[in-house]
Amino acid sequence: MTGKPSAIPYARQSIAQADIDAVSAVLRSEYLTQGPAIERFERSVCAYTGAAHAVAVTSGTAGLHLAALACGLGPGDVLWTVPNTFAASANCARYCGADVDFVDIDPASFNIDVTALERKLETAHKDGRLPKAIVAVHFGGMPCDLEEIGTLAQRYGFRVIEDASHAIGAEYRGQRIGTCTYSDVVVMSFHPVKIVTTGEGGMVLTNDAELYGRLALLRTHGITRDPALMDGPSDGPWYYQQIELGFNYRLTDIQATLGTSQLDRIDAFIARRRELAARYAGLLEDVPVAVQATPVDRRSAWHLYPIQLAGDADGTLRRRVYDALTGAGIRVNVHYIPVHTQPYYRRLGFRSGDFPRAETYYRRALSLPMYYELSDEDQDRVVAALRAALR
Repeated sequence: MTGKPSAIPYARQSIAQADIDAVSAVLRSEYLTQGPAIERFERSVCAYTGAAHAVAVTSGTAGLHLAALACGLGPGDVLWTVPNTFAASANCARYCGADVDFVDIDPASFNIDVTALERKLETAHKDGRLPKAIVAVHFGGMPCDLEEIGTLAQRYGFRVIEDASHAIGAEYRGQRIGTCTYSDVVVMSFHPVKIVTTGEGGMVLTNDAELYGRLALLRTHGITRDPALMDGPSDGPWYYQQIELGFNYRLTDIQATLGTSQLDRIDAFIARRRELAARYAGLLEDVPVAVQATPVDRRSAWHLYPIQLAGDADGTLRRRVYDALTGAGIRVNVHYIPVHTQPYYRRLGFRSGDFPRAETYYRRALSLPMYYELSDEDQDRVVAALRAALR
């Protein structure tokens, strides 16, 4: 008798024996936190991405918060991002006391619509309400148009924060995401469903030495042991001063060691995800769905494999397909509920209909399983179940 097929998650970490051995070694070491593993991990991410500086933090959300603070966000300022993202891309501004607004997405790439951004900036310039910063989200691992955004940033004087929570390993015009060529700060996430994991964790990257110093200070309570930064002389080698209101956003050596070990396999992780994405594209050619567009100057890291169900006007078809797939043991997901439709943001004045393309995308959206250890056979099973659900 054949047993019930095993469940297929939409995402899952890949932990090898080398990861376990590395973590075991740090557990037996002198430092579990505030030790040398943090700097090793930061150097490894800098070496991989090409960034000059890195600050390891407890999560991508913490990284976005620190990035917004370091870029000077505060009361009276406004940050723009897209509705098609996790709430942290917008919440980071609210943590600083700043306001939030959104720019609708491009219906093909599911990323920020740069033409809509330019029009909104022109209006904001006339109204005297330009953003202090924009969080540019690389949705699903697909880079948005960074050069165009960078050009607009120079013209209108705002900071660019890349939300690369999905995008370690992605490439834009031959450069890996994280180089900060067109932005002030890049934020990465290492949650277990992401491409590289530290359990929970994140990284903030920058080429700006001043921003780096502020990020590092804010990560650790706003406390310094550097006499050059102190208000008055030091009392001795034990002495420290809190010179800013910072946070405890420190990553542990345990997590950092796992991240460094995971980075040893990142090329394999990315190669397999691209192979799976290519297989999905071929398998779905005659299925009535739309897949995320890949501009010729970009290579996605394929954290997600999002699709759009054709002709679903109100989400009814998506619900039927979702139920059918989950009933078959295929745990698909939906990314994302538009941020501006969440009750918190509704209370700030946003309404359904404000960003129609993001809302239309949401009603038709489904994320198919995508992770390093997804087998060809399980991928075939996913597509077969999707075909059956759409009949």
